Amino acid sequence: METWTVETDDDGSRLEVHSFRPAALTTANGGSTSAKGDPAPVTAPGVVIIHGTLVTDALYRPFARNLSLLLSRPVHCYNRRGRAGSAPQPDDYSVATEIRDLAAVMKTTGSEDVVAHSFGGFVALQAARDMPLRRLVTYDAAVSLSGNLNHRWRPELEQAVTEGQLNHAWAHLVQGLATAGPLSYLPLGALRMLSIMSARTNVGAEMRELLPTAVKEMRAVLDADAELADFTELTTPTLMLSGGWSPGYFADTGRQLASAVPAIDFAVVPGQLHEGPIRPGKRLALRIARFLNGTDGSVRPLSRKRRRK
Repeated sequence: METWTVETDDDGSRLEVHSFRPAALTTANGGSTSAKGDPAPVTAPGVVIIHGTLVTDALYRPFARNLSLLLSRPVHCYNRRGRAGSAPQPDDYSVATEIRDLAAVMKTTGSEDVVAHSFGGFVALQAARDMPLRRLVTYDAAVSLSGNLNHRWRPELEQAVTEGQLNHAWAHLVQGLATAGPLSYLPLGALRMLSIMSARTNVGAEMRELLPTAVKEMRAVLDADAELADFTELTTPTLMLSGGWSPGYFADTGRQLASAVPAIDFAVVPGQLHEGPIRPGKRLALRIARFLNGTDGSVRPLSRKRRRK
């Protein structure tokens, strides 16, 4: 794994990037960390992974490594604003900030494809409306269509973060998004207790620290609320996936977009939770690699749709 930084195109901020390359792709610096923040040259176009909310890219590195080996191509994770070695979220943060950051990472890494999870899927789909992407895969993309996510927003979350009541904030976030499986439906008191207990772990403590970023990110999703017609001009071949055990609203959004946009296909991945990309195993990575390589069966319906246009 290489660790380096990308300078953003707008304000000169920096984003921390972690890159994985198959052994067959030799690098100029032997795979070591780049002191200058420059990537090593490669012979194949890369793939960029955009992570979700309340996490850093660290949880996605096993998935990125598996995907790199399956594709025989470099795969790059980066920490979005407000995390680890990346710049903080600016005061005027919005989805436009994330799109500019993605463009900078793709340009610097020489990447053409994007794989995105949850909030990252929202960013990627918004970016694909204006940016040239070769192929795109989203998993449980958090896209707001015609206000369908408005009721997922809890004003109490923002208030609790402002007042420093992070356990209360975490409980409202989990209940609102319902992304924690059966735990999401526990009473607020039980969820607050779970938050206190999870804060003793590294992942739980990190999630609490990232709650302020989650407030801005959820606001960005709602502010970018769109209609199906806003995506009909999208031409990037896109596979939207949703876990069989994920909250149903992710699949509903995927089906709506796939029915309205010829370039989008949708599929449910049985037995997968919302956390699919950060869970152990290679099944999901294999499914995604097949699509990026053009060998997945879901590509053929996309071609038929285009011929009917």
